[in-house]
Amino acid sequence: MPAKPRHAQMDCSPGCPVEATLSLIGGKWKGLVLYHLMDGTLRFNELRRRLPNVTQRMLTNQLRELEADGLISRTIFAQVPPRVDYALTGRGRSLRTVILALKEWGEEHAAA
Repeated sequence: MPAKPRHAQMDCSPGCPVEATLSLIGGKWKGLVLYHLMDGTLRFNELRRRLPNVTQRMLTNQLRELEADGLISRTIFAQVPPRVDYALTGRGRSLRTVILALKEWGEEHAAA
């Protein structure tokens, strides 16, 4: 009988680390937001320009979820007009290798 692949031998039932990670960065926009914030702090409209197909409402929702999950921080500056900056937290920066690995895989395989 052939040996099972290594990943098949690991337990990844509901609630496993893979599922937990995908729930944090899954969806169409969260990974892209995290990717763009790896360059540094951005304002809301700068993010919208980098993601032209996202609606304002969807981007707002995704940013709120990322903030609630501790992956990004939101800093509000009391000025006119109001300024809001978004940046990766330490937890968000720890996803750098994951995001870059997804980018690399996409460059190699997504066109196929």
